[in-house]
Amino acid sequence: MNDCEYFTMSDLATCRINLRATPDAKHLIEQAAETMGTTLSAFVLQSAYEAATRVLHEHQLLILSARDRDAFLGALAQPPAPAEALRQLLRQ
Repeated sequence: MNDCEYFTMSDLATCRINLRATPDAKHLIEQAAETMGTTLSAFVLQSAYEAATRVLHEHQLLILSARDRDAFLGALAQPPAPAEALRQLLRQ
């Protein structure tokens, strides 16, 4: 989903997420939801979903410099020979 799409009530699953907020935080979130023309629940779910997607993407993505990329790919292409201790372990 892009930033302009929001969940509708028919998109919501049956699982519940409960949270507590200060009155100020709730009021601010309610204003934002109203500004976007959506419900509080849909706004909170959409915002949390986007944040979760971004966090997971950032933690699963490996960004390397060109030099580091070449070193990484080189190590994959030509792995070192197994140590003698590993060979003995695999023989057991």
